[in-house]
Amino acid sequence: METEMFNKIPSSHPEYPEMIYEALESLNQEGGSNKSSISKYIESKYGNLDQGHSKLLTFYLDKMKQNGELVFLKNNYIKPGPDVPPKRGRGRPRKDPNAPPIPKKPKPTAASNAPPPLLSKTGRPRGRPRKIKPQNGVEGS
Repeated sequence: METEMFNKIPSSHPEYPEMIYEALESLNQEGGSNKSSISKYIESKYGNLDQGHSKLLTFYLDKMKQNGELVFLKNNYIKPGPDVPPKRGRGRPRKDPNAPPIPKKPKPTAASNAPPPLLSKTGRPRGRPRKIKPQNGVEGS
């Protein structure tokens, strides 16, 4: 119980998400603000911050980014809005379940008049030649 009371000591500054929003609004940069500019603004406005300010700021920026409260674009944090491009996930995009199925190409049949494939320019097949097994009863001397 004592630790709960210790953790709830009122601070002279607002919560980190509020300070981050305030910094983004006051800096008002076109492409958003990076972490260092947000940190400098908060430090200049609220001088008496904890020693772990940079870690707390990083934690709250990541948390707000994961929750969709902020958008991280080109190493800058931006408030989400209609002009912000949508976030794209990593990897290949999922297939649309409502899309019509793609027709499969018919396989060529043996009856088609296609010439046999050429082996190579030298007339030999690709790769290493096969080993020749010795016949029964015939071994070296």
